[in-house]
Amino acid sequence: MTSEFAVEMRDVVKRFITPEGSEMAAVDHVTMQIKNGEFFSMLGSSGCGKTTSLRMIAGFEWPTEGEVFIEGKPMGHTPPFQRKVNTVFQSYALFQHMSVFQNVAFGLEMEGAAKDEIEKRVKRALEMVQLTGMERRRPKQLSGGQQQRVALARALVKTPDVLLLDEPLGALDLKLRKEMQLELKALQQQLGITFIYVTHDQEEALTMSDRIAVMSKGKVQQMGTPVEIYERPSNKFVADFIGESNFIEGKIKSLSGNEACVFVPSLNAELIGMPISDGLVKGEEVTVCIRPEKIHIAEKNAVNQNMFRATVTNTVYIGVDTKVFVDAHGAKLKVWEQNRISRLDPKSFYTVGQEIWLMLMPENTLVLKKD
Repeated sequence: MTSEFAVEMRDVVKRFITPEGSEMAAVDHVTMQIKNGEFFSMLGSSGCGKTTSLRMIAGFEWPTEGEVFIEGKPMGHTPPFQRKVNTVFQSYALFQHMSVFQNVAFGLEMEGAAKDEIEKRVKRALEMVQLTGMERRRPKQLSGGQQQRVALARALVKTPDVLLLDEPLGALDLKLRKEMQLELKALQQQLGITFIYVTHDQEEALTMSDRIAVMSKGKVQQMGTPVEIYERPSNKFVADFIGESNFIEGKIKSLSGNEACVFVPSLNAELIGMPISDGLVKGEEVTVCIRPEKIHIAEKNAVNQNMFRATVTNTVYIGVDTKVFVDAHGAKLKVWEQNRISRLDPKSFYTVGQEIWLMLMPENTLVLKKD
């Protein structure tokens, strides 16, 4: 019976010995269940354990503790070539002296596949990545995006159950990277196979993924859909790493169900109806989190609650948005306001020293455990 999960990591630990002789856990008791046909991303900064996790799935590293399962089967010390996975690297790792066709066919030739079978499968793989007609070119005759497609075709030609991608778009320029993100997602949906993607680029992960594991210091901080990760971060680290956030220190004054009234000393104000994370209690010191684009600006006190005065300290016009930096009773906040209308009159923009009112909508504000 086929497993529900393409890949599982069960309480996996990977320790390395540092040059100083001490022991370091690059992956620290990580458990993940990645579904069949899912586009799953591991997101985090350098050294968070994402690439080491990918390498253990590929078989290039073995766990110190715990186990990796592929299609429900424990991998143990199974070597990479005996696992139904293939890896695409950031460096492409193409053979420069070979043609596109030869690069893609290489793995099949090593397996001893028949010539007509190789022809058919290479042709199909090149069609998938839109490189038909370029079979005779060498890698140096291709653009960066085309070389990346060759690397993808070489991995896909062996029909893996799982495709592992280790920051494969990192060497591309910004515009091409954004185009390739959409192409990769469309290709994954077309093929229906499991993609496990490693990246440090939050926008990339949000754009392509069905689910994301946000990692830090070898641990999974939060796992969920892009919407869950962005709209409901589970802790301050995730809220700070994904997108931008404002953080204000406060204290829970009262609780009602899953909502709190929080007193914020820096604003000398109470914030009412704030959704809270699990485990918080009355009287606890907390961090109030709100995204800059979710703060509403008003010119006067339009409602009675969750509003407070602020003074504009700087503004930055960036086309799509105007970034407004404010001082609210000593609390430094960022507010992003979308430019919905075309305006050239300088008086239509906020000015330094202008007094405004800020409103925090409860549904857009989170109360998190203080780190």
